Amino acid sequence: MRVVSLLPSTTEVVFALGAGDDLVGVTFECDFPPEARDRRVVSTSTMPAGLDPAGIDAWVAAAAGRGEDLYRLDADALAGLDADLVLTQDLCAVCAVDVGTVDDALSHLGCRADVLTVDPHTLEEVLASVVAVGAALGRRTEADAVLAGLRARLDAVAARVAGRRRPRVAVLEWTDPPYAPGHWVPDMVTAAGGLSVLGTAGARSGRTTWEALAACEPEVVVVAACGYGLEATTAMAADLRDAGLVPAGARLHPVDADAHWVRPGPRLVDGVEELAAALHP
Repeated sequence: MRVVSLLPSTTEVVFALGAGDDLVGVTFECDFPPEARDRRVVSTSTMPAGLDPAGIDAWVAAAAGRGEDLYRLDADALAGLDADLVLTQDLCAVCAVDVGTVDDALSHLGCRADVLTVDPHTLEEVLASVVAVGAALGRRTEADAVLAGLRARLDAVAARVAGRRRPRVAVLEWTDPPYAPGHWVPDMVTAAGGLSVLGTAGARSGRTTWEALAACEPEVVVVAACGYGLEATTAMAADLRDAGLVPAGARLHPVDADAHWVRPGPRLVDGVEELAAALHP
């Protein structure tokens, strides 16, 4: 089977299921495991390089307002791959190529590849998506084994934090302007033994205010800016503290957002384990 993954998270799942040799195309963001970089890149961002968080937010808002695509699908590259399966999403226009663009490209090319649209909104749906990808790859047995391992790790965290007081935790998915979390992120806080006080599980993330953050009275503020790793979020956290934007008494906790928080794949469980260790050492 020849597989194209248009999501970093599904690229991770393909490798986790032992089907990395079937993967022939990826996006420019697919960087885990490192072998993913060896596949042909079929989609890139239309965003200019070098923008800071405020500039990125302004550019995305302006492009969306004009109805412009945020990602560019290279139809010529896709045509040469002769894919049997394309993994895409219908979750967030800022995250990856829209499924409608993929369907149009395949139709234009006369390609009869199957398209699996992965659209998880909760942590439970992320886990279920592993099985969905496995079934599409003909690797249901492997998917069940991966899922069982992930659930066992979550159960171990649940047992470790059971009966403990849950600290009030606010996650920031962006810092300029601040964004409250949605989708699976509040579920991760709950699974880690915290009380999520900002954003709604299963809903979309959205803009908030520093006043709203303070009103939540968080004990811990997790900085998990979408698209950034630990080094960058650590710098962001320091900037927030210096600017006096963090509620008095709240502890800042920067995380590797790209690896463990914003991509709906198996490594979300790593994020839960890491946060649980920080909240309940």
